[in-house]
Amino acid sequence: MATYSSIRYNFPVVAASTSSQIGTGAMKLIKSIDSDGSDATISFVNGSSSVVLDNTYKTYIFDLINIHPESNDGYLKFQCSIDSGSNYNVACTSTFFANYNLEDGSGNGSASYDDSLDLAQGTGFMGIGYGSSNLGDACEISRLWLFNPSNTTYVKHFSLGGSGNLKASIHGNNNNHAAGYFNTTSAIDAIQFKFATDEIQAGTINMYGIA
Repeated sequence: MATYSSIRYNFPVVAASTSSQIGTGAMKLIKSIDSDGSDATISFVNGSSSVVLDNTYKTYIFDLINIHPESNDGYLKFQCSIDSGSNYNVACTSTFFANYNLEDGSGNGSASYDDSLDLAQGTGFMGIGYGSSNLGDACEISRLWLFNPSNTTYVKHFSLGGSGNLKASIHGNNNNHAAGYFNTTSAIDAIQFKFATDEIQAGTINMYGIA
């Protein structure tokens, strides 16, 4: 079986990592944050408001539930911090792909690569959702895995998957998948979620740790 060090630049880590590296225990709820209706961002910072994002857990999971944009930008994104949330700009490389189907029967059906939401050693925010646009009818549901964020030897891998309800000229649904790594050996101690140019109107983000 491949070790974490041998695949640290080649995702997926989930399939190749040992149980001691990603954790095998039950999910423990650490923090749940509900949008108050006008959140520019939702952040989880280690040591703040009962948040634990350190070496207590090998794997952290973030469940994004029914996340609605306030008006018309459904590109949900995230980034991490290595300085307790002062800056969210860790260099990241990722791959994003999705498929969508519309109620009129159109859509690409099978998954396709979308480099518009990728990062290539970029310091911007990584795409989670695939364009749930136009008013509060749109929403995003996703799960993000962050592996060994406090490790100071290797880069930090992540994987995510989810779905969105499109509300543009016609209703539809999309399924999103992405994976990548943050190119830092410093400990990640904060994570932030936001829409590209809009506020979060409604929704909940639950943070879990796996021992």
